[in-house]
Amino acid sequence: MSPRLKVAERAEAPGSPFPDSHPSRDFFLLRNMNKLVLCASLCIGLSLAACGDDSNSVKPSLDESSSSSVILSGYSHEGSSESKPSSSSVKSSSSAKSSSSTKTSSFTGRMGEMTDSRDGQTYKTVTIGRQTWMAENLNFETEYSSCYNDSTKYCEKYGRLYSWYDAVDSACPTGWHLPKTTEFETLFTAVGDSSIAGVKLKSTSGWSNDKDGTDDFSFSMLPAGSRDSGGGYHYKGSEARFWGTAMSATWKSNSLAPCMALYLGHDDVQLNLADKGNGFSVRCVKD
Repeated sequence: MSPRLKVAERAEAPGSPFPDSHPSRDFFLLRNMNKLVLCASLCIGLSLAACGDDSNSVKPSLDESSSSSVILSGYSHEGSSESKPSSSSVKSSSSAKSSSSTKTSSFTGRMGEMTDSRDGQTYKTVTIGRQTWMAENLNFETEYSSCYNDSTKYCEKYGRLYSWYDAVDSACPTGWHLPKTTEFETLFTAVGDSSIAGVKLKSTSGWSNDKDGTDDFSFSMLPAGSRDSGGGYHYKGSEARFWGTAMSATWKSNSLAPCMALYLGHDDVQLNLADKGNGFSVRCVKD
């Protein structure tokens, strides 16, 4: 092995005793200085790299983050292949929610009044579609009409109860008539259909157990009850029936006549047949 290599090996050992003027000492100092410079350069480089990483990792400010896209439930992120719902579809969804949670009325008719020249009584009227109806139960006295429980206080509130014979012959004033079954059906269609017409036409008070209607069309059907053919009174507060006239063979009968019926707790309205001797309410429709 060469002497130079042996010197180098000895120089790497710590605490080697070289005289100040010995050539191997100069070599030892030079070599170790190079190592120090190299280490210092590496440390400075690593420090600068670390500083550069920190500068790149600064979080965006609140303003920057607020200007970026916000992801909502049901919406895709900006730049996604999926598209966001259009403004028209969002509007439709909002409108659907509003209509399902809020009671609304499609009433576009007009209110009015008429005076019965026979006795001077004045009645509210309502126009729904092309029909004009009395918006109160008729209270004109005829031979076979009566007040519920034969008490005049009920006539003031509910109107009179008529047999079908009186209702069709003499109840309605001139210019008005007892509704045909087809006219009842036209009314049901105008307010939605028969499945919901009951709750829409019922008054907002007077029905038992707070089972009132919404009265969306100001028709105010009151639960006047009825009188049976034997003279007994029933169902005040829970039932309303109104006489009509037949327009087809379906409703023609010697002893029965058609009537519109609304019942407590039911949203629908029905067309039924009943004994002509019963006492029901009357709503006249304009000719």
